Amino acid sequence: MKPTRSAESLKRKASEVNALLTKAYGRKQRTGTEDPLDTLIETILSQNTSDVNSHRAFLSLKRRYPTWEAMLETTPEVVSDVIRSGGLADIKAQRILTVLRLLASERGELDLRFLSCMTPEEANRWLTSIDGIGPKTSAIVLLFSFGMPAFPVDTHIHRVTRRMGLIADGVSREKAQIELGFIVPKEEYHNMHLNLIEHGRRTCKPRSPRCGTCVVSGNCRYHLRRSRTQA
Repeated sequence: MKPTRSAESLKRKASEVNALLTKAYGRKQRTGTEDPLDTLIETILSQNTSDVNSHRAFLSLKRRYPTWEAMLETTPEVVSDVIRSGGLADIKAQRILTVLRLLASERGELDLRFLSCMTPEEANRWLTSIDGIGPKTSAIVLLFSFGMPAFPVDTHIHRVTRRMGLIADGVSREKAQIELGFIVPKEEYHNMHLNLIEHGRRTCKPRSPRCGTCVVSGNCRYHLRRSRTQA
């Protein structure tokens, strides 16, 4: 699926924004691949909560269960108590156990590395076929654990790219993931994904964006609109 607006102009704009963010925040280098099952479970825990809370819940799981196999015989209620700090504990506990039990029954081992033998499309289909795993969660696993071309769109990226005009105002996060994946060069997915998040946390904040110090204000539709209304 292609963006509905001029693809070439959007690609140019994405390239300019990426260059400006990279100059401001540095190039984000891949430091190696993460264990895909760890990544998947931590991403499930991150749904609808802060990074601090989700990481705390993940560490609690790791302390309680030295291996994921040790969780197989436990109940959702027990897991829920362990990850309570991460929010939505009952739902997330069930989703995590669903993943582990599916792997145990279908693959015979708790390991997602078999996805590396699939195309990105096949791996995405396999992951999103599991209840509770959506496009963003799947894309995070594919990008950070396998280095596959996937562009996850979280709350920060959705807000920032909408304000900049890289996506239209009414575009959902799911559709934004497709559109941004089309206009951002695949080799820049990792770098731009992380720099957009950093920009959203430091400058393009939800309630009080710091347009006066923003390095991409000249490429930002929100800033230009606001400047016209204040003129």
